[in-house]
This record gives sequence, structure tokens and C-alpha cells, in this order.
Amino acid sequence: MKLSDIRATLQEIRVSPVKTLGQNFLHDQNLARWIVDQAEIIPDDYVVEIGPGLGALTELLLEEGARVLAIEKDTRLANFLHERLNHQRLEVLNMDALKFDARVLFSRRRVKLLGNLPYNISSALLLKFIEYPSPISLWLLLLQREVGHRLSASPSTHDYGSLTLCVQLHHRVQYLRTISPTVFFPRPEVDSALIKITPRDPLELPARDDELLMKLIRRGFSQRRKQLQGLLRAYVSDWNAAAASLDFNPKARAEELSLNQWIGLTNYIAPAVHAQSDALGDELFPVVDKLDRILRHAVRSEVHGDNLRHRAVHILIFNQRGELYLQQRSRCKDRHPLLWDSSAAGHVMAGEGYDEAAKRELEEELGINVPLKKVLKLSASPQTGQEFIWLYRGEIRGNPIPNGSEIEAGAFHPLAVVNCWITGRPEDFAPGFIECWKAYQKKARDSEIVI
Repeated sequence: MKLSDIRATLQEIRVSPVKTLGQNFLHDQNLARWIVDQAEIIPDDYVVEIGPGLGALTELLLEEGARVLAIEKDTRLANFLHERLNHQRLEVLNMDALKFDARVLFSRRRVKLLGNLPYNISSALLLKFIEYPSPISLWLLLLQREVGHRLSASPSTHDYGSLTLCVQLHHRVQYLRTISPTVFFPRPEVDSALIKITPRDPLELPARDDELLMKLIRRGFSQRRKQLQGLLRAYVSDWNAAAASLDFNPKARAEELSLNQWIGLTNYIAPAVHAQSDALGDELFPVVDKLDRILRHAVRSEVHGDNLRHRAVHILIFNQRGELYLQQRSRCKDRHPLLWDSSAAGHVMAGEGYDEAAKRELEEELGINVPLKKVLKLSASPQTGQEFIWLYRGEIRGNPIPNGSEIEAGAFHPLAVVNCWITGRPEDFAPGFIECWKAYQKKARDSEIVI
């Protein structure tokens, strides 16, 4: 839309731009086209647009063949978009984007997010939509120039801070360009920036305890002018040794440490522990026949290498809201590393029964001991990796404490999200979990058990 069109349309639908809603409407058509070009839209894309306003970008996205979910808080603008564009590939959602559950997007294979974010809530919106794990593969955002500089900042600069590291931990950030206030109506008081965010390869950075890492970062940047050795004294007994080991100045302040050095400091305090592959290879499993009768025992490497029938347990843990805890398997697993799996799972060891194995795995992986209910047994098959699996369920209050040597990440998810995620992206999951979950849901439907 041209500036004159925007003025006329706003007058027609009786909308006066609201500053708190970030209602600054883009009227530079060449810039709008350039912005959409940066998203590299293809017809398979599902684009979430936050704050579409009068549709300056929405219409161009539709022209590129994308399906668009436009989230607009202002009811008048939402109604205008729906009536003006009225496109079969457009869904207009009249709600506050801060209340939108982005996890439902796992049902879509290629998700991109575009948005002209209100300045007063840009950081909150950003952190919400990049929360790990995220179904989004690209973020293209218009926001306040100051925030853009903070997100893309490098160490030892004024803009580098805890927000920088929080975003860059799982993502790469590119500052594309500064955008003048003159291309908006009404004009904002400051320059804007267009930034592009893409996910990092999960293996790009070393394994670490993310919770401890962010705790150290927040503490380190809580008083920027102070040296880290004073702020982090409670975590590091020999600061000079840590500084020498990680190659930074013992008198360094928070902004002088790179992301890799912050991760190094975290692992210096709490080393990332991963089970040794040699030790795992020596674990002894029962080898069983097609009726699950023990024939002999063999080491893990032989069982997996020769694809022999063996035994395993899977445990589904639910919270009080009925959400299921999913774990992301460690990067060091010999099978299905970094895929999502049951809350806890593992092999039955030599001299051990299914019930004993379930109790042990739950304590080892999630640090919890709760009553478990046997739900069903799956036969060994190619889909289960030739494992006979007994499936258990349990409930907990609060959150588990995942074992970093076994689990990369974990979180509770509503069952609707789990189902749409499996349907939309089955490759994200360990095959054994998919078989367990399908069997569990069928059992739930047939017997009307509570899930």
C-alpha cells in the first residue's frame, strides 16, 4: 500500500494507530518486496506473520505461494485483512501473539516467521518464538535498531549481553539492514532493523548444562562493570586456573567472553559427562527368541550389530496437567542420537527383569522414583529395533532432573502437540517411541484408560 492508501484505509475502517500495539504501517512497496525476498519463500512454506497490520507483507507472501497464518491483536485490523484478502491460503488469527502456542506449528514441515514486532514487547515475543525446541526454520523480524544490534552483537562490544548469548546459543543472527522511520506511518521515533535468524546445527557447539550456562551469564551481566571473578566467585574456586584453561584475562568482564568461552566456563564448573562408548559396548543383554525366552547373553555391540532380539523398557511420564515429558536423546547415543523419545527408556540388562529395568532407567535418566503402571507389551520388530518392549506410565509433580549424560534436552508437551508433531515430522522421533505411542493411544481408546 502507498502512504495515501494507508491513510484512506485507516480512516475508512476508523482505526487510529496505537503506539502500544506497535502500529506503524509500512508504505514503501519496494522495501516490502525486498523484505519478503529475504525469506526465500517457496510454495511449501507455512509462514506465521506477527502484526500483519494492513497486509503490506501478507499479500506478497501469498503471491509467492505460501500458506500464511496472520496473528493480529487488533480486531478491526484482523477483520479488515480477512475481508480484503479473503484468500484460501490465508488464516487470520485475532489474538495476542504472546498467547499463541508455537508448538502447534510442529504439524507443519517448513515454518518461517515474519513480523514487525512492537518495540515494547519485541524481546518477549522473540524469546517466546525461539524457545528450544522450535518448529521454526527461519525468523525475519523488523524491530528496534537497538535490539537488532544486541541480538547480532560480538564480544567486547557495548551491545553484547545476556540477550545476545541467550539467542545465539541455539541460533545464528544476521543483521540485514537499518530501516529509516520514513517508510512507516506513523513514523516511529527511532530507526528499525531487519534481522534474520536461523537455527544452529545442534552439534556445532559443545555439550553443556544450559540451565547452569544461563545462570552464569545472567549473573555475569548483572553488573557489567564488575570483573567476573568477583561475580562468579561462588562457582569457581580457582579463577586464575579457569581463566588460563579457557584463555581469557583473569580480570575479564562479562562482555569479553565469547559464547564458546562461556560454554567452556560452564563445563569447567560442571563437566559434561557422557557415558564412554567402550563401556556401553561391554554391557550384557539377554538375547531372546521370538517368544521372548532367553537364549543366551551378549554384549551391546553384538546385539545391535547383528540385530538380535533383546529386551527394553519405555516409560511415559505425565504431569498434573496431563502433558507428556519427551526427552531428546544424547548426541552420544549409538542409536538415534538427538531424536526425541519416550520420557525414559533403556535396555533390560543381564540378570534383570522388566520392572527392575524400568525403575532403574527412570532414576538414572530423570532422577525420579514414582509408582509405575504396566500398560502393554510390544513384540520385537524392525520398527522397535528388534526389542521386546514393556511400556509403563507414571505421574509426577514438578519437573524431572534430566541426566546430561543420557539426555540432551527435555520438556512437557500437551498430547495434541505430541500427536501433530509426530504426524508432521515423524523423522524427529526415535522409531521405538512412535511405535510405543501409537500402541499406547490405541490401548487408551480401547480400554478408556486415563492418559
